[in-house]
Amino acid sequence: MKREYPEQPIVGVGGIIFQGESVLLIKRGREPARGQWSIPGGAVDLGESLEEAVAREVLEETGIEAEPIALVKVLDRIFRDKERRVVYHYVLVDFLCRGAGGEVRPGSDALEARFVPVAELASLNVIPATRDVIHQAAGLLKNRRVWDQVPYLRVYDDLRGAGT
Repeated sequence: MKREYPEQPIVGVGGIIFQGESVLLIKRGREPARGQWSIPGGAVDLGESLEEAVAREVLEETGIEAEPIALVKVLDRIFRDKERRVVYHYVLVDFLCRGAGGEVRPGSDALEARFVPVAELASLNVIPATRDVIHQAAGLLKNRRVWDQVPYLRVYDDLRGAGT
């Protein structure tokens, strides 16, 4: 499926991994948004589960092994040209993940990869939608009781009740 001027939306995933008060980000190496800091992730391959896709994409882009913990948000990113035609259309599924090993290094689609203090996200020109989902994920870590109160949030069985 072609990514530029697609015939239908492309499903993508993102992995949000915290280390203390910092979050793992990549500087995008490809369009759309080349050169922009973002959550590591990418397109889901045919036959691949969302969880498999986020683990693969985070590893490919950052060198970090990721274990999905919870679904944080589903959103879309639509980029249009001057004639208002859709250049890119992604439906993104962002997961809170646990870093399970590896060393941070930029890979395949990333120009840079590093942990960035959450307080510095605005200074790196991280777009508001990305900052919002990072803050939502941080809130889940700080208040795991919310997992039982948010109807769209999937909690993985191995963590149900942890921290409550």
